[in-house]
Amino acid sequence: MKLAVIPARGGSKRIPRKNIKDFFGRPMIAWSIAAAQDSGCFDRIVVSTDDPEIAAVARAHGAETPFVRPPELADDHTPTIPVIAHAIQWYLDRGEAVDAACCIYATAPFVRAEDLRAGLAALMAEDCAYVFSATSFPFPIQRAIRINAQGRAEMFNPEHFATRSQDLEDAFHDAGQFYWGRPEAWLQGLPIFSPQSIPLRLPRNRVQDIDTLEDWAQAEQLFALQQRPPA
Repeated sequence: MKLAVIPARGGSKRIPRKNIKDFFGRPMIAWSIAAAQDSGCFDRIVVSTDDPEIAAVARAHGAETPFVRPPELADDHTPTIPVIAHAIQWYLDRGEAVDAACCIYATAPFVRAEDLRAGLAALMAEDCAYVFSATSFPFPIQRAIRINAQGRAEMFNPEHFATRSQDLEDAFHDAGQFYWGRPEAWLQGLPIFSPQSIPLRLPRNRVQDIDTLEDWAQAEQLFALQQRPPA
């Protein structure tokens, strides 16, 4: 079985109820469910939640909610891996084998079915534990600065002050959309960002983290541009 798990707890603080907040005519989580459905990758699409309203919205858009996420996996500090491991174990305990499991974040309206398919293909073809979405930083991280306690600038890597940007190595970050993994990797708690993983590169114009109201506004602007028909 290929399993999609969409984590969606009810206690979002910075954007209240963000998992089911309307985003371009759909509850936010519905975009992730639709991408999973359109990909054709999954035998089951499950939403892991502790919240009855989120569960009802998920079911209304075609996902399953076969269990309630336990409280110890639903607080502000719970990492993603144990949540996915819990879902996998739930099916294993009922005699259903899991061949691969994909975590799809509930606030990922830019996730695309073709990227999910590409991630699965890479996981099946390569000797790896995970395949996850990633994108490049728009500015060389080697020339990043911090603002110190006195309000002054300090370079993280002052040795690169005079280095041309084109001579610096590209750096990438998690795109926050999806994470394909082998069940044993999830169950063993293997770290995702390691040499055991393959990043699937996405263009920066299809990536937006959504944690704050400012992030939400930027996501709306980016999404609107991508929905605009060509002139």
